[in-house]
Amino acid sequence: MTVQHPSDLNDVLAAKKAAFQIPEGVIYLDGNSLGVLPAHVPDRIAEVVRHEWGTSLIRAWNTHSWIDLPGRTGDRIGRLIGAPAGTVVACDSTSVNVFKVLSAALSLRPDRKVILSDNGNFPTDLYVASGLKELLGRGHELKVVAPEEVEDAIDDQVAVMMLTQVDYRTGRVHNMAELTRKAHEAGALAIWDLAHSAGAIEVDLAGAKADFAVGCGYKYLNGGPGAPAFLYVAEAHQDKVTSPLTGWMGHEAPFAFDLDYRPVHGVNRMTVGTPAILALSSLHAALDVFEDVDMADIRRKSISLSELFISEVEAKCPQLTLASPRDPNQRGSQVSFRFEEGYAAMQALIARGVIGDFRAPDVMRFGFTPLYLSHQDIVDAVAILADILETESWNRPEFKTRAKVT
Repeated sequence: MTVQHPSDLNDVLAAKKAAFQIPEGVIYLDGNSLGVLPAHVPDRIAEVVRHEWGTSLIRAWNTHSWIDLPGRTGDRIGRLIGAPAGTVVACDSTSVNVFKVLSAALSLRPDRKVILSDNGNFPTDLYVASGLKELLGRGHELKVVAPEEVEDAIDDQVAVMMLTQVDYRTGRVHNMAELTRKAHEAGALAIWDLAHSAGAIEVDLAGAKADFAVGCGYKYLNGGPGAPAFLYVAEAHQDKVTSPLTGWMGHEAPFAFDLDYRPVHGVNRMTVGTPAILALSSLHAALDVFEDVDMADIRRKSISLSELFISEVEAKCPQLTLASPRDPNQRGSQVSFRFEEGYAAMQALIARGVIGDFRAPDVMRFGFTPLYLSHQDIVDAVAILADILETESWNRPEFKTRAKVT
């Protein structure tokens, strides 16, 4: 008889698990790193390859609306992050989009030189900011403070506040609305990285009056490895900024082949080169699973799953120390625990079919995707983890050998 946790009996999202292709015997707690394959996506990609590309050939740009796919996909993402139609476009990678929106934001505050961020930001955002300030050569400063010090660091020298809403390592959540308000009061602009937010927690970019945002398509949005990212530009800024990468897809008439660059109106001016249609088609199709879902339901179940996980781990795995905020309202859809031998323990856990991941120096990360996880999955996963820790079965050479990807 199948065991079922009582909390699963009234789960309004329970039926969604069937929409995903999850290997038998696997409990997947790593959707915050790479989402699970939605079951219908392979057929959709086969259709794009065999029929749209294979039969329509170049005509498919028009007959199958390939040319509009970045915007159509962006609008579908926009519904999940509180962004009006026409403010989000799916394109490029998160890193490239950070470069574009940060450059655009700095152009709106030419007399200010400080880019404010925190040391919980995802490193690539800081790398891009550092590289951009050197490239511009205008005396910009990248000021990095502790997450809890961001609010006090906002002053009239700050041009742009650039933060990741959900900390990739601990799951700590910044108060987007409050910090954006503080930034605006000081005359600064706000950029938000939603890589660990979109599709996982409720986000309201328009309500928070965010200026710009970026995010990736392959985590909670399940678009596939290396799926296109997305960017958001508030309507008030769209015709005031230009992408620093002025490619032909951002031109107002790309097929006029003019030699001078004139940006198109709206968010599409932030696009650059030819859209990656196969990857975009995968992401666009993957978003089908959200069509009949309320993000409030996702958030409620996420909190329920994570609270159960913390309770079970602290009761059965005393070797681990909670690294995430205890208050669920201060966490995204992930929980992290510290363990000195965290890498080896995670490899042993993966070998037993429970997949999470590890972040240096000692953080074991566990992501909770309510669309395909049950409360019983959580109980079963912790039971396996407890057994690994109690028997110290992680203490084997094959589990301590570091792979390229952790």
